[in-house]
Amino acid sequence: MFTRPSLGLAEIAWRWSIGFAAVSLLTACVIEYLDTLPVTNGDILFLRSRQPALISQAFAHILRGSSMRLVEAFAVVAIALAVAWIVVGSYGRVATLESLLAHFRNQQNEAPPRGLWSWTREIRSLIGLNFLRVAAAVAALVGCVGALLIAAAASPDRDPSPGSAFFIFLLTSMLVWIAWSGVNWFLSLAAVFVVTEGKDPFGAVASAAELCRREAGSVFAAGTWFGLAHVVAFFVATSIVAFPFAFIGVLPGAIVLGGVLLVTLLYFAAADFLYVGRLGAYVAILELPDVSVAPPPPPVPLWPAGNQHSATMIEPSESVDKSETILSDPALS
Repeated sequence: MFTRPSLGLAEIAWRWSIGFAAVSLLTACVIEYLDTLPVTNGDILFLRSRQPALISQAFAHILRGSSMRLVEAFAVVAIALAVAWIVVGSYGRVATLESLLAHFRNQQNEAPPRGLWSWTREIRSLIGLNFLRVAAAVAALVGCVGALLIAAAASPDRDPSPGSAFFIFLLTSMLVWIAWSGVNWFLSLAAVFVVTEGKDPFGAVASAAELCRREAGSVFAAGTWFGLAHVVAFFVATSIVAFPFAFIGVLPGAIVLGGVLLVTLLYFAAADFLYVGRLGAYVAILELPDVSVAPPPPPVPLWPAGNQHSATMIEPSESVDKSETILSDPALS
């Protein structure tokens, strides 16, 4: 992440291109929808009356019968963005993982992987995985709608209980979000095996499950540390974004909005860099060899093998000549 910042910039490039396209399409959709709304002179009169009851009647008359067009427009835009994200995300993920793979394999003096345009099979597999991620997101959205319906059923009109309804909706939505985030993380991990081992979508999912079983500690540590870094970045961004709001009454609204937008973009950039770092950690777990501590060498025997028990101690009388004058006492000589 720090040694190869170009990987983070590449991640930002393809992610933000999809985000810019989404904002542009949604803005154009809303503008076109507003242009189709009929506004009569009576509606304009009611809107200028500054009376809440008359203004609500004007909005009800303007929006009457147009909700279905809005739903259809958003459905078309959502499908188009989902298809674009599946295709562009597949190429972007191949480019990122291919660079990570080349980085770790070049450290081990291995041959670099193939070029980007030769990863046809891998791109098809990534398209399948991204389709599963989109399906999981749609299922999560349906689950949130179901949570809203369950909450509404728990607070009928004849016996309203808004507190219980809100608690049920919050709890159910949280469970749906936890399930979706787990599935989305698992599918994003499976993308690593598509590029590193050339697996198909279901084979990549099986390999991801095997990695979580075999290297549970390493995978958990990488996900935990990068997740904590993401949480810290979020809290720092939310703390900094409060400063532009403090100058709402002093600075023009455009400057305040620009400051909020700048802080938001910096947070998104940090999140993308952390995502690339987490992918790099997973690739490192797969590619780098295990480092094991070598056992200490066996102790060297003091006697040659086979002669340990046959060695005898040399008596002093056999090794020292008592007639030598150098060993005598000078006082007695």
